[in-house]
Amino acid sequence: MLGEYRIVGRRASEIAASVERGVGSGELAPGQLLPPMRELAAQLGVNPNTVAAAYRTLRERGVIETAGRRGSRVRPRPATTARGSLRIDAPPGVRDVGKGNPDPALLPPLGDALAVAARREAERPRLYGEAPVDEDFARLARAALDADGVPDGPIAVTSGSLDAIERVLAAHLRPGDAVAVEDPGWGALLDLVPALGLKAVPVALDDDGPLPGEVERALRDAGARALIVTCRAQNPTGAAVGAARAAELRRVLAGHRDVLLVEDDHGHGFVDVPLHPLAGVTDHWVLVRSVAKAYGPDLRVAAMTGDTVTVDRVLGRQDLGPGWVSHLLQRAVVHLWETGAVDARAVAAAYAERRDALVAALARRGVEAHGRSGMNVWVPVADETGTVARLLHAGWVVAPGARFRLAAGPGVRITVSGLPVAELESLAGSVASAVAPVEARSYG
Repeated sequence: MLGEYRIVGRRASEIAASVERGVGSGELAPGQLLPPMRELAAQLGVNPNTVAAAYRTLRERGVIETAGRRGSRVRPRPATTARGSLRIDAPPGVRDVGKGNPDPALLPPLGDALAVAARREAERPRLYGEAPVDEDFARLARAALDADGVPDGPIAVTSGSLDAIERVLAAHLRPGDAVAVEDPGWGALLDLVPALGLKAVPVALDDDGPLPGEVERALRDAGARALIVTCRAQNPTGAAVGAARAAELRRVLAGHRDVLLVEDDHGHGFVDVPLHPLAGVTDHWVLVRSVAKAYGPDLRVAAMTGDTVTVDRVLGRQDLGPGWVSHLLQRAVVHLWETGAVDARAVAAAYAERRDALVAALARRGVEAHGRSGMNVWVPVADETGTVARLLHAGWVVAPGARFRLAAGPGVRITVSGLPVAELESLAGSVASAVAPVEARSYG
């Protein structure tokens, strides 16, 4: 069953570590069937409960999955193999349009903001036992949310969007629960879900976001207990939830009030489409806004609001770990907000010009491409590996679609943030030469 690899150990932790070593070395391949618990227990001379505990640990870490009588298998993409590793390093002379970073030229300088925060810290140091959220940060974050029609709720601060999402999922779900996720979707999130011992249920989307029928299927038929939606600038497709689609999704969610809704609005501050929140339909919900793309990835600050129970659980668990996100960083963000350090309309227009130009250039060459908002363009392809290789040969590194897909068709992601408009025609020509025709469809 396992070929030449032999699982060893007497304690549950040792057995789990042995399996992880095999997965990490490649000796236990993705999809590899593991021995039944009683069989492995007999081989190792241990109690079956010990093997059961080891398998439970491996499931919670996202290394294996269990399908009832069909047994336990190494996950097709174990959590120990992050999707981020599915990247190509750009050789000298090759342009990298696959990293997904914002344009550094459009990020504000942080020197003044950090200096102001440091001066305030010198005047009034933050000590243990104080509120985790800076009052000015909460006030400004809440005002911006109110302006966009997000329901009232307390404010929490986390170290980025993914930190918030992890804490929210852990606050409500248990290993084995199903989570509905966009497909294609954010690769880090698709890694996080199995790493928490949860099961990802793919939901197809189009330029307006998740398809309502797909969401209904995931919640009703697959029993998903949570739904994660990207409001705008969806990664990798650029999808944005419009007013009509939001109304449809709210109707679906109204029939599943016990579902945990997580909205990721990381596009706030650099997108050119309005927000249409779904929040407030279900009993438990959160909306998260990271400052990473608009103000700088290294700030590691995100504002989160939601229902009182969920936010209280997140803050309570946070208090037992890091305690809080640095008030120095919170105050720096406050300064950036108060001084208007980022002209959101200008930044959105700069990204839109490049994104729309690439989509139009590809359309003139008969290539389907998607990019309604944000800084990425998604190109469905027939042969993902071949397309990536041909583009590399032509002088371009793109992000392989495998980093973002569960059941969706193949594609490549192109980040336009660092490209001058003058280079987009050349890139479009290279893409058109590298792809084979594919039938137009939803991303799923």
